[in-house]
This record gives sequence, structure tokens and C-alpha cells, in this order.
Amino acid sequence: MSLYSALYAGVSGLGAQSSAMATVADNITNINTVGYKGAEADFRTLVTDGRLKSSYSAGGVAAAPRAMISKQGLLQAASSQTDLGIDGGGFFVTRTGSGPDSGIAFTRAGAFRPDEQGYLRNTGGYFLQGWRLDATGGYTSTGGVSELEPVRLSGLTGTATATTRLTARMNLQSTQEPFTGAYAAGDMATGALEPHFSRTFEVFDAQGGGHQVTMGFVKTGPNQWVSEIYGDPADVTAANGLLASGNVAFNPDGSLDLANSSPALFGTLNVSWTNQAGSSPISLNLGSQDGLDGLTQFGSASALIASSTDGGMLNNLVSVEVSKDGIVSAVFDDGTSRPVFQLPMATFANPDGLSRLPGNAYTVSQQSGNVAIGRPGELGSGTISAGTLEASNVDLAQEFTNMIRFQRAYSASSKIITTVDDMLQEVSALKR
Repeated sequence: MSLYSALYAGVSGLGAQSSAMATVADNITNINTVGYKGAEADFRTLVTDGRLKSSYSAGGVAAAPRAMISKQGLLQAASSQTDLGIDGGGFFVTRTGSGPDSGIAFTRAGAFRPDEQGYLRNTGGYFLQGWRLDATGGYTSTGGVSELEPVRLSGLTGTATATTRLTARMNLQSTQEPFTGAYAAGDMATGALEPHFSRTFEVFDAQGGGHQVTMGFVKTGPNQWVSEIYGDPADVTAANGLLASGNVAFNPDGSLDLANSSPALFGTLNVSWTNQAGSSPISLNLGSQDGLDGLTQFGSASALIASSTDGGMLNNLVSVEVSKDGIVSAVFDDGTSRPVFQLPMATFANPDGLSRLPGNAYTVSQQSGNVAIGRPGELGSGTISAGTLEASNVDLAQEFTNMIRFQRAYSASSKIITTVDDMLQEVSALKR
């Protein structure tokens, strides 16, 4: 009977509008939730008989909520450098606990703060994950989550790291009188030949101990110098303390002729300490081909213009910095900094198909597709904006408008039920 189908259609309308009102309630109550993604209520028809004929049977309506996860919210300034926003697509990779067997969750709620153990966690209680960087700034990634570990920086205080990089800008005086005697490698290290110019740098072993390494230069001809890198023979295991030697060539304009210089002076320095402390290969950054960014030869006096090395004892942690590429660096009270973690970014073919989790996080579903994990800016992901938080993407004015629409539609559906009830009473009265 068509009256009963109209009654059921009215009931379906009440259920659909109730579900739609639930999305509005969720959106409005989370208007200030960091990284919250709203839901929109669409509707689909219910059909009992698709053929139009003299007796029509009503089907009704059903709510079809749709997640707006891919819609970005506004990035707003925050008070902490560990508050992280994503400018573009992608999600932070987190776990429900600090252990490797904890569940994986993806979120854009970037209000991460150190907990009592130093782990970075957001307000939902999820632990931020990253690739730990080695001494050279590299990491191992196979595209999965097994290599990730919780981001924790507090454990660095009081530890040490070996020197991995030595950078220097030096000028060698072009008017220096050339050395005319016989030269053999190691003469500067043993003291048999006084360098025309030398400078000493402090480098560190893996236990934080400091060691002196000297670079000496002697001019042998126009645009030609010999150089040695050496340490104290009592400090290094190399014979006579000699670590590297060779020639340095310059172009007529005073720039470095790297192609005709000895590679040993511009590559990697491998040092073994006599105290049996560990060491790391030291990358020598002394200039580029035809460049003025390292060794140069001009008429001014020989001088060290600038230099820097890394490594040493790690003092008290004072702050954390995160680059837009996702590199997390620890900054210590002595002014030094150290890159420690690389944050990954997770992307999906259909992010709107992710399944919701408590705490404003998501997990993979059949509708979302498999996760792809890479660095920020790769695989279609956005970059990280430190010191910002992504606001909810809910439009409050639109939600209040939807509230009025759904309320009126609910009232109209209830009116269908009361009207059909009156009509059924008329049918029942036919018997009297």
C-alpha cells in the first residue's frame, strides 16, 4: 500500500536528517581542534520500484556522510617550535606507543610536545616517528615503517659525537717567495720544513676528546703549493703524524684549480687515535673547482678567513628546530646544533577514504589505498612549517546554515508521518 511506503519514507527522512545533524554537531564541537577535518552530509535516494506506474511506492532517503580529509585548514602561528603544520598534502607518521609493536596512525594534528621521557607526542597521545640520522646525516629507508623510531632528543644531553666535517676558507699569499729546496712528503709534519702558512683545527673523537690537526702550506712555484695535514705523533697512529699530503694548484685568477690538485687533500680524512677512541671519516670541504669558497691565492697576506668543525661533547638541550624538509635538529646551550631525525610524510591515493581513529588520527582502509612514505615535498606531499598549527577546516557559518536546513527537513519528515497517520485513521474509519 502506497500509504505505508510514504510512512516508511518519512521514517527514513528522520534517520537521514538525524545523521546529517550528527555531522554538524561533530564539526561545530571540533571547531577549535588542531588539524580536525570536517565531514559533510550528502544524501542518496532509496528506491523500492524504479518503474513509474499508476501506483507509486516511495523509497525514502539515506544519509551519505563524506569526509573532507584532503581539504586543508588554515596554518596559524603557534608558540612552540615543535608545533608543526603541513603546507600541502600528507600526514605525520605516528604510533600509539613508544614501542616498535605499537599501532601506526597518521595525523595532521601537529601539536607535538616533549613528554616526561622526552618523546614528542601530540594532544591525542600519538608518538611522532622519524628516521634517525647517522653521523653523516644519512638514514636507511625502504619505504616502510619498520625503520622509523620515536623522535626523542632528551637522551642526547651529556653524550658525544665524533667530528665528521671540516670546512675552511683560507687565502694563500700569491707574492710568497717559492721554496727552492728538495721537498719530501712529511717534512712539515716532522718539522724538517717550516710551512709558509699553517693553521691548527680542533677535531673530536667519538668519546668527545679534543685533538689538534694542522694544515701546512709551502709555495713551490707560480700557482703551485704543497700541503700536509698532520697531527701530534703521540695522538694519531699515522707515521710521523702525517694524515694527508699533496699539491694544491690555482688558476691564474686566484681561484682553486681542483682538477690539478691532489684528491687526498679534498676528500675524506680517516684518523685513528692512539687513545683507542672511535672516529668517523672527516669530510674536507676546502673549495670547489674554479671557486672562491675554499682555498684561494691572492696578493693579500695568507690568512684563515673562516672555519668550522662539528662534533664534541653535547651539552644541555635548549631547543629543537625543524626545517621545512623535515630535518629535526637539537640545539645545545653552547650554541652548537646537531641534526638528529628526518621526519617522513605519508601520502595516499584517496586520503578522504581513511578510517578515523580517536585523537584526530587516521588509519589505512580499502578506500584510501596503500600508504606511500617519503620525505616532505616528495610523492605529492607538502612541506613542514615549524611554529605553526593547522586549524580545523570547518566553516562555522556553513555549519549553522546546514543546521537550519537539516532541522527544517527533519520537521518536514515528521510531518509526513503525522499526515500519513491521519490518512490511515480515515481508512480505518471506513469500516464504521
